Amino acid sequence: MTLVTKFLGASAALALSAGAALADPAIIFDLGGKFDKSFNEAAFGGATRWAEETGGSFAEFEITSDAQREQAIRRFAEDGNNPIVMAGFSWATPLAAVAPEYPDLKFSIIDMVVDAPNVQSVVFNEHEGSYLVGMLAAMASEDGTVGFIGGMDIPLIRKFACGYAQGALAVNPDATVIANMTGTTPAAWNDPVKGSELTLAQISQGADVIYAAAGGTGVGVLQTAADQGVYSIGVDSNQNYMHPGSVLTSMMKRVDNAVYDAFTAGADLEAGFNVMGLSNGGVGYALDEYNAELITDEMKAAVEAASAQIASGELVVHDYMSDETCPVLDF
Repeated sequence: MTLVTKFLGASAALALSAGAALADPAIIFDLGGKFDKSFNEAAFGGATRWAEETGGSFAEFEITSDAQREQAIRRFAEDGNNPIVMAGFSWATPLAAVAPEYPDLKFSIIDMVVDAPNVQSVVFNEHEGSYLVGMLAAMASEDGTVGFIGGMDIPLIRKFACGYAQGALAVNPDATVIANMTGTTPAAWNDPVKGSELTLAQISQGADVIYAAAGGTGVGVLQTAADQGVYSIGVDSNQNYMHPGSVLTSMMKRVDNAVYDAFTAGADLEAGFNVMGLSNGGVGYALDEYNAELITDEMKAAVEAASAQIASGELVVHDYMSDETCPVLDF
């Protein structure tokens, strides 16, 4: 059972139920909310799985503005929640300010690195998983044109796009990859209308498979792709169920495992740098009853072979964040 917290206002105090155990872990979600069907929801799934398996409880909070970030971390720290997990790169600055003040507590941030002795920084090799779904996109495309729609235009999302393009071109060197970003502010994560508009624009350019790495904005991408009779590719959570037969696959980013592992470690959470990729089950592609008829044996064999090569180091997927260039895609 979770301990739900609420803000009375952007600058109001964070209220916690009186019966909360001080050692309960806590999770703070990013903008878009825990039911965004993507990144935040994956994080919530990991926390929920931990609670169901252990019978434990956890504190949680969904911010509605950036102004709440430092206050949320600080209040959970003051109440002794341990560890405190933050979902999203935007938590880095407030966490760097707060963590040194609570050296006896452990913190975990997902998608960014904060160098502190009591902070675990979890990052993912999203480019590796994106490479695999790029392969599937190129193999499923009838016209040789595939699309990518990102959320906020930041290096992390370009990392998804670049890996996706590399995978598509590995299958079909003559493929065309169209890439668009939704915006340059945090609002880009929760704009399904803009996601729909970009989807229609890419379809008009010939795209018949479109990968959305855009948080809640991706809901509009998947819906419009289904309405227009083209394939989409989900992200972070398994989104195959949202439009069975239309969502080709989903690039699984196991944020749920990161949260579950942090909660399981509790006060013994190991600080430092934690990389989750194909070699340790951190990323992958979704195959289930909702898309089984869309992924042929040939497609699966090709992707599994590439996955093994990436995991072993034989095949290296370009990481945009290593040098902020993409040899196979112009932004």
